[in-house]
Amino acid sequence: MDEISDLALFKAIVDAGGISAAAAVLQSSPPAVSRRLAALEAKLGVRLAERSSRRFRLTDEGLLLSERSRAILEQVRDMEAEVASRGGAARGRLRVGAPTDLGRRHVAPQLAVFAARHRGLEAHLILSDAGLEVQADDCDLVLRFGMPNDPWVIARKIATISRVLCASPAYLAHRGTPETPDQLAEHSCLRLARRHQLLDRWRFAKGSNAAYEVKVGGGLSSGDGGVLREWALAGEGISLEASWDVSDDLRVGRLVEVLPSYRSAALDLYAAFEPTNPTPPRVRLFVDFLLQAFQKINGEVSN
Repeated sequence: MDEISDLALFKAIVDAGGISAAAAVLQSSPPAVSRRLAALEAKLGVRLAERSSRRFRLTDEGLLLSERSRAILEQVRDMEAEVASRGGAARGRLRVGAPTDLGRRHVAPQLAVFAARHRGLEAHLILSDAGLEVQADDCDLVLRFGMPNDPWVIARKIATISRVLCASPAYLAHRGTPETPDQLAEHSCLRLARRHQLLDRWRFAKGSNAAYEVKVGGGLSSGDGGVLREWALAGEGISLEASWDVSDDLRVGRLVEVLPSYRSAALDLYAAFEPTNPTPPRVRLFVDFLLQAFQKINGEVSN
């Protein structure tokens, strides 16, 4: 497959920005890389780059080859990964996007386990609370709460996460314990922000019919859920937390459940990825892996 090797060489030169830099990346010598590039140009009958000791600039033909070679090499990588996956292996590059706190506390450990099981995999985790998108952020899949806004992506539900209202014993001793959702208006509530939107409407249910929506306020908010938990532990207010993030705190008494007779609205966690056919094995296998992992986490919290 000399042609594929030539394309990989040319891509390495373009990505590195020149022959000398590419030689270092490829652990070769500049003369050897230069000879291979000249041989490729001779085979194609065109000049691919204008190069000197100070400048490396692609010609129009070089730009065309660069664009096409990236797509071809991506297809080759996916083909190899698909064939390898027949034996249950994930290979190639896997870029996963996730909200910061979820990614740090839950996705990062699972991705490390998955990568250890699939030695041909190069995994990269991107954490952001700005709202990552599959294509715009060059991700293979993005984990997010709620259905994606993009109608063209595939969304697969990974887990339904129960939430609990909680505060520290010190806060409740100082400010009192609310007995109904309406009384939350008298308290400092720690609010999460998403995509420049403050999530200050909390929903509850009691029994089979009664539903409540309360607008809450307070002096503290953050786009990082981990910060809200730390504030709650420090006695700064009441927080609406994912059950699996505070189960240990509740068990040992660092936090106390508030309004235990009311159910807080749950969150659905989705994995979003491009609708390719077939789905790249590295994506399909990781989504299946996450399904099992989060089922286990939810089960441990329930027990």
